Amino acid sequence: MFKKILIAEDLDSISLAVQHVLNELQLHLYLHDKYCEGALLKIKKAIMDNEPFDLLITDLSFKEDGRESKLASGEDLIEAVKAIQPNIKVIVYSVEEKEYRIKSLFEKLAIDGFVLKGRESLYQLKTAIKTVAQNKTYISPEVHHVLQNKTGSQIDEFDINLLKHLSYGIAQEDMENVFKEKGIKPSSKSTIEKRLGKLKILFKANNPVHLVAIAKDLGII
Repeated sequence: MFKKILIAEDLDSISLAVQHVLNELQLHLYLHDKYCEGALLKIKKAIMDNEPFDLLITDLSFKEDGRESKLASGEDLIEAVKAIQPNIKVIVYSVEEKEYRIKSLFEKLAIDGFVLKGRESLYQLKTAIKTVAQNKTYISPEVHHVLQNKTGSQIDEFDINLLKHLSYGIAQEDMENVFKEKGIKPSSKSTIEKRLGKLKILFKANNPVHLVAIAKDLGII
């Protein structure tokens, strides 16, 4: 089982609930931080003291309160932590239900568990901690299907850039010039047309507006 745990959560009520779960599991050595950068500093200090955390439990969304921060989300925190401590176990505890965002947590950030906040979430969090401690992955039953969905694996960073710029209101015919100005490659008109055609087929979208709406619903942009 885990020896030292860090909770990154900006709401006291939720943090206390997570601590209650840890206490029930007889895991009493844990710290809490309301800010991503504060959590990262704790990770760094623990490594320097040769007493590293072996589990990070983090939310994805952190409310802004006027502080300047280079880490705006749980994803940013996880990426920064993994860069300095690749072997740390990570469980995300979040209300996020968008398929692509959850799937990318496992595929791009290599998290070990995802627990969807809800009525059964504290029980699921306890199960997740036990499961991850056995070097297995855990995902809440309500969103388990996202790992079987192969759609997200068929798009890349160029596709995401294309979808984002469409969502900014940039017309397809203007995309080539915008991409060239920003140094996004490939930027040819034919490539952009082919990729948009592929995305429309992939997501069964009728037009660019419909495509953007679907992409937002899935959490791709």
